[in-house]
Amino acid sequence: MAVLTRTELGVLIQNRKQMGVSIYMPTHSKWEYEQDPVRLKNLLREAEKQLVQSGLRTKDAKELLEPAKKMLADTLFWQHQSDSLAVFASSAMFRSYRLPYKFQELVVVAERFHVKPLLPLLSGDGIYYVLALSQNEVRLLQCTSDSARLITPDGIPGSMAEALKHDDTEKQVQFHTGTGRGPGKRGAIFHGHGVGIDDKKVNIQRYFRMIDSGLHSVLREEKAPLVVACVDYLRSIYGQANTYPHLMDKGILGNPEGVSEEVLQQKAWAIAQPYFEQAQTEARNHYNEAQAVGLATTNVKEAVTAAYDGKVSVLFTAVGIQQWGKFDPERRAVALYKQVSPGVEDLLDLTAVYTLTKGGIVYPVEPQKVPDKGLLAAIFRY
Repeated sequence: MAVLTRTELGVLIQNRKQMGVSIYMPTHSKWEYEQDPVRLKNLLREAEKQLVQSGLRTKDAKELLEPAKKMLADTLFWQHQSDSLAVFASSAMFRSYRLPYKFQELVVVAERFHVKPLLPLLSGDGIYYVLALSQNEVRLLQCTSDSARLITPDGIPGSMAEALKHDDTEKQVQFHTGTGRGPGKRGAIFHGHGVGIDDKKVNIQRYFRMIDSGLHSVLREEKAPLVVACVDYLRSIYGQANTYPHLMDKGILGNPEGVSEEVLQQKAWAIAQPYFEQAQTEARNHYNEAQAVGLATTNVKEAVTAAYDGKVSVLFTAVGIQQWGKFDPERRAVALYKQVSPGVEDLLDLTAVYTLTKGGIVYPVEPQKVPDKGLLAAIFRY
């Protein structure tokens, strides 16, 4: 099961021009999970029906959904869920994600994956990370405003002892002679990280560089805030080792060992929330300025075309609702539909995808929070 990141979102977006199934559903704790496989089975049945209606042979539709069907009998899988499950299947790829966000049930069959429900987790007040550090353990949490999930990326050591256990780099001491104090005398100069330098600090630095390197497997394309939880002494050393550009200046001080994930998430949210709110407030102010000079719109047809052209710099889009329609880039024609049918897709989702792939920023918000009460609100670059 993959971890949802901006890199993963890019993989999903690239699945184009081939029939794909997107499924979203809420899930439950290990004590209440029995209904979840049944729910997925029903959603897969609906997906197969839509695939056949879209022109796929029944045999091909069943094969496309086979990886998802294998999940139904995996009891261990269902006992370790988060708030929701998202499943994406096409003839070229299959992805599933446990997500700390409550989704409504939704099945979309189209020539690309439906990703708009994921966007609140990757922008706005979406995902942030907590790195709980001590010499005895490392925990990386993927968090939202009200949940936390422990993730274990490859390459991140579990402790300093583990990190240095297989590091066979030995202290090297070089000896060479230099000019002595007296005539004809030669002095000895020693070079090595064990001379004049705190060995313990050097080991911590090596340990933190390994952690920073391992983080890149998850945070490579991320823009999410990273909050570090550790004692003050380690915080300054980690700051020197860190190469992730979105490390928060403030951290959670104190030894995180034994501190619950829920407590870490809540303390980190107090640090991350102002960061999220400031960015969105600035975007709203920008929208008001742009709208006053004709560089913004709430018209879905205009926004789709502008986003396709790379004209949209910032987009607010409503979550939890869809505007079904068709967009023909060659004819630059947009048609709106009242309900979903074969060949129809969510134009709010399409506008968001075009905006993201052309370097824009997307803020998924509740419908009542879209500027000027539209389904979307787009700010133009020009």
